[in-house]
Amino acid sequence: MRRTDKLSNLLPAALSFVFLFSGCHREVRKQARAGAKDLPPVILWAWERPENLEFLDSQRFGVAFLAQTLTLTADDVVINPRHQPLKVAPATTVIAVTRVESQKKTGQKAGLTPAQREKLVTLIARTHELHSVSAIQVDFDAAVSERDFYRGVLHDLRQKLPADVSLSMTALASFCIGDRWLDDLPVDEAVPMIFRMGADDKRIKSFLVEGNDFPEALCQTSYGIAFNEPIAMKFGEKRRLYVFDEHAWTEKDVALLDERLRK
Repeated sequence: MRRTDKLSNLLPAALSFVFLFSGCHREVRKQARAGAKDLPPVILWAWERPENLEFLDSQRFGVAFLAQTLTLTADDVVINPRHQPLKVAPATTVIAVTRVESQKKTGQKAGLTPAQREKLVTLIARTHELHSVSAIQVDFDAAVSERDFYRGVLHDLRQKLPADVSLSMTALASFCIGDRWLDDLPVDEAVPMIFRMGADDKRIKSFLVEGNDFPEALCQTSYGIAFNEPIAMKFGEKRRLYVFDEHAWTEKDVALLDERLRK
């Protein structure tokens, strides 16, 4: 396990996962906030599994890794840190992703208390202190009843992070079509996830394939797809692409993805 002194001194043990870099130590690279414009054009999501991405071309690819999952209970926030190793080359741009879940699926309503909001903000902000993290992303499929709480979390998080650290969020594609709740959020991008859309899948993909765009401005700088689903639409080189894979990334898969994107 390789960590900076800053990481081991300031972060709780829950966030001290295996995070390896080939080559010599590099300084944390700061990204400009304006639309996260300095991030690479393609970002690979690296979820909870061992990942070796040392082979990536750092000019074209970055990595958004799951750093932790935070679950909102009736009165607390349960922390589940990353347990699997991640290996990237020193020049690779790294984004720390926090997945937020509530217990609505189990029939237990999340409390959404001020104390939970404060704890959530603190835990997400601390992922920026992980070795070489350049930006922060929050992944929370907030229900309508949870949106005011989520909005407050993002506003507090923006205030807590350094001004030059990009703040990103994932967004259900339905958030970006005819749903104006994203308007006042203090994030640099909302990444519409154009995969696993359930009942909305056909409607939204047809809307986009016909040449339409998301009306929400925050959803017009990037988008997310799944590696194992056909690429039904392309928005051009100016729009950043995030790609999810159900399995660990391989050099062969990344080469195939790159070939598909360049056609």
